[in-house]
Amino acid sequence: MPDPSDPQPPAAEPLGPYERLGVTPESSFEEVQAAKQSRLDEAGDDPMARSRIEAAYDALLMERLKQRQQGRVSTAARTASAREQLAPPPPPRVAMPALPQLSLPKVARPSLGWPALELAQGNDLGLALGGFGLLLGLLLVAPSVAPEFLLALATGFTVVCLQRRRRRFLAAVGWGFGLLTLGLVLGGLLMGATASGFPLGLPLNPLQLQSIPAMLLLLLAALFVA
Repeated sequence: MPDPSDPQPPAAEPLGPYERLGVTPESSFEEVQAAKQSRLDEAGDDPMARSRIEAAYDALLMERLKQRQQGRVSTAARTASAREQLAPPPPPRVAMPALPQLSLPKVARPSLGWPALELAQGNDLGLALGGFGLLLGLLLVAPSVAPEFLLALATGFTVVCLQRRRRRFLAAVGWGFGLLTLGLVLGGLLMGATASGFPLGLPLNPLQLQSIPAMLLLLLAALFVA
């Protein structure tokens, strides 16, 4: 057994923050950060060891802060400052021109409700009667003109008339093409009736006959839909 009277070895001095992290006063901030992370990896899940490493890191930062406040700058800090002065300045930012603001015309929402029925007046009435009178005349007396072409013109003419009266372009387009479709369906039924032997007594070819209901519906829309 050791003799109590024997002199005891001196206790080891506690490690300072630099020794615990394994850095020197000349180490840069990046080196200190890397050393701290390396020591934490070595400590693993030991809470006491990790807390000592964190405390050493905080103490090191506080010491460097005091040195800066007292005007004492380490060699590493002076070297970093010199590198910053020698580095080329960043390129100037190019100001991007502002994009022009585009103002889009407001389009009224299409109305799907049943429109008011009112006979056109003045120029609207004359426009509808004159345009459709010409189209109907060509459809009935000029079989050389393709009925599909005349129906396309009639649909566009109806859209123009409804736009003048209702001021709703999308609704006018919807009514024009909707009535064209309904008229073609009725024309197909009319052609089926003639094919089954129902006499009509009209000197028209099948395409002319099929186009008449659509032409009449478009005319009624141009005259009465308001």
